[in-house]
Formats: sequence, C-alpha cells, structure tokens
Amino acid sequence: MGKRSYDQHCTVARALDVVGERWTLLLVRELLTGPKRFKDLLAGLPGIGTNLLAARLRALEENGILLRGTLPPPAGTGVYELTGLGRSLEPVILGLSRWGSRLVEEEPRERDERRPAWVAMALRSLFEPEADSPPEVYEFRIDGEAFHLRVEGCKVETRQGAAEVPDVVVSGGAGAFLSLSAGRMAPEEALGSGGIRIEGERDGEAAARCLKMLGSAIPTA
Repeated sequence: MGKRSYDQHCTVARALDVVGERWTLLLVRELLTGPKRFKDLLAGLPGIGTNLLAARLRALEENGILLRGTLPPPAGTGVYELTGLGRSLEPVILGLSRWGSRLVEEEPRERDERRPAWVAMALRSLFEPEADSPPEVYEFRIDGEAFHLRVEGCKVETRQGAAEVPDVVVSGGAGAFLSLSAGRMAPEEALGSGGIRIEGERDGEAAARCLKMLGSAIPTA
C-alpha cells in the first residue's frame, strides 16, 4: 500500500501527512523523555506490535523526525532519538495533553493501560515557567517511578529517572497527579489528603514554585 496523503496544499494537512497516522504522535511522546531502545518503545506502546512499530519508526526516520543513535559505553545499545524537527513537536504533544486532561477520568477504564510516563507528560504540560525562573530540578515519583523536570528560564526538559540533585521531590499516585493536571484538585487539597507528598526539598521557595505550576491547570467544568 502506498503512502496515504490528504493531497492538500495546506500546512495542517501536510503536517498530518507526516504525523497523522495512528501511533505516530504517541511514539513522539515516548521519545520526548529521552532516547529509547526498540524494546522500550514496544513496552511503552502496548498493542502496537513489532511490525507496525518498525514501520512507524522507519517513516519517522525518513521524514527527519527521529534518527538512530547508540548509547554511550558500557551500554553501547542502539536507540532511537528525536531530531530537532522531532523535538519541535513538543508543544503539539503538550497542547494535546492539556486538552486531553479534560477527557481522562481519574481512574482508568477496565480496558485501559496506564503508565507513570504518560502521567509525567500530563504534569509536564502544566509547567510554563517565566523567563526569569531560576534553574531548578523537580523530581516526581509517580506510583514509585521517577521522572524529573529541569527548569531554567522558559526552558523545561523532561527526563525519565531520578535526578542527581533535585531541589524538590514530589511523590504520589497516578490518579492524584492526573486530577492535578485536569484541574479537578488543587495542590493544597492533594497534599492535605495525602494524594501527593513533598518527600524532599532543598529550598522551600523551589517547592512553592513547583506547587504553583502544578496548580496552573484550568479547572474542569
């Protein structure tokens, strides 16, 4: 089957020609937290299957959205990572995450998969720091799995795994963090109920800034 196209001389249609296929933007979502091996992507996208994953990766590589790399020694494993063009899709993913937070229930439906990494992306969508924001690292432990956000000015970098020296550590369950991202719960409520906890902070002001951004979601009607 040939490559499908909307055949429209339109910027939106042309973008969707490249990233509009099923699974494609979810692949970009997975790679926004750093390079991944094929088996990592397969595990992070339950239901995709090896053949379809290989096809989507090949198409993204052909369109300059990702490239193949190798992890530094001692791992030396082949990975996929986003190019600059691929990373420029981050605002699109974050916008979809903010929009989708209104549609996702606090607890998954019976047939739904849920991964801490996906919840971390919903949290990332809340962080829009000011240009004069000091450099800080916020670590989140979602159902025991660690992610961290490195903030410096307007720039925010999301990475999987624990931070070396976090300024604040916030832990909690995926449901509580999703309620924050949807605006169904304020950080003060989540802290008061035990849904989230401040487990480590080097700087009380850093914790306050982190909680302020966690509370920036537009309340769900």
